[in-house]
Amino acid sequence: MNDTNVPTTTKAASAAEVAERLIAEFRALPPGSDRKREIVTELDANAQALPFLVSVVADPGEYDLARVESATVLRLWPPADPALRHEAGRALLTALRDPEEDLVRQYAAMSLAPYTDDPVVATVLDTTARADEDPLVRDSARFSIEEAHRLQETGAGGP
Repeated sequence: MNDTNVPTTTKAASAAEVAERLIAEFRALPPGSDRKREIVTELDANAQALPFLVSVVADPGEYDLARVESATVLRLWPPADPALRHEAGRALLTALRDPEEDLVRQYAAMSLAPYTDDPVVATVLDTTARADEDPLVRDSARFSIEEAHRLQETGAGGP
């Protein structure tokens, strides 16, 4: 019997359990609870939580600081799965189009660099960098474009 995968399997199960517990806690909280932001931060680097974080960033009714934190996590830890990566990019675009939340829009624009292999994301990001009415969103989009170029040059941006 080969026991070399036991610790990896145990860690994956543990990450899934942690994600499940924190997601359940998040969903039970009132809409404006700052604990939601803290939970998203605790889910940082937990691959099991990525689909949940995608849903948080895309939900215009969700707590804005939880959406900001979710966008940041998706920037730092883009999904490896191509379908989820595509969904994450589109969720960030949804957040970028939210007319009510300037801070969410700024972080969404800043978080799009790992998703520019999607032509729609690349086009929207370019348009945003040139023509968005909010200068902070424009600057965030420019940052993301520069980061996307850096990721492509270093090979770090691929799934």
